[in-house]
Amino acid sequence: MTNDNDISISQLQRMVDDWITGIGHGYFSPLTNMAVLAEETGEVARQMSRIYGDQTFKEGEAPNLADELADVLWVVTAIANQTGVDLTDALRKNIEKKTRRDLHRHENRGPGNNDNSNKI
Repeated sequence: MTNDNDISISQLQRMVDDWITGIGHGYFSPLTNMAVLAEETGEVARQMSRIYGDQTFKEGEAPNLADELADVLWVVTAIANQTGVDLTDALRKNIEKKTRRDLHRHENRGPGNNDNSNKI
């Protein structure tokens, strides 16, 4: 179900490009954006470890997983833009690949039935 506030992937790519080329005054280099992606991914990991894991937030810190995930999406979109990747097409192809590869892969998996200890 969609609503008037939904953003398509192609709209997202245009919005990010418009912001970066306007307000942001241009793209960082692809290598810098890769480093920024690693940094933002670490911030998602930090949130996850405190919300769902055993760590706790420092005094005054608050959970903000949504914002950190949005940061990752932003940087991935920027990298796609500057390297000429159409994310709509890439995601469609990726879902098709996963469907072919994993059609029956998870049929017998249930809670506690994900033992990969014998796999390298």
